[in-house]
Amino acid sequence: MEIQLMLGRFSGKEAIELISQMIQVKIKFHEGKISSVSNEEDIKRREARIKELQHDLAEIRKYVQTQGETVNIDAKILI
Repeated sequence: MEIQLMLGRFSGKEAIELISQMIQVKIKFHEGKISSVSNEEDIKRREARIKELQHDLAEIRKYVQTQGETVNIDAKILI
């Protein structure tokens, strides 16, 4: 199954805002799991994933800023 989340051309500001919000939802998901899990290994894995997402967001911001006025986004969920 495939769900088309985003498909189109966005200003750099809009693209960063949309992507930031999506990544923040995923970070909050992991933070919620950390507070409800007592398994130290799982907590460390989730903390590492949060750091990866934060790093990816920083890289996306840099990339979008180099792309000019608009950015094409094609975001899908495959299940």
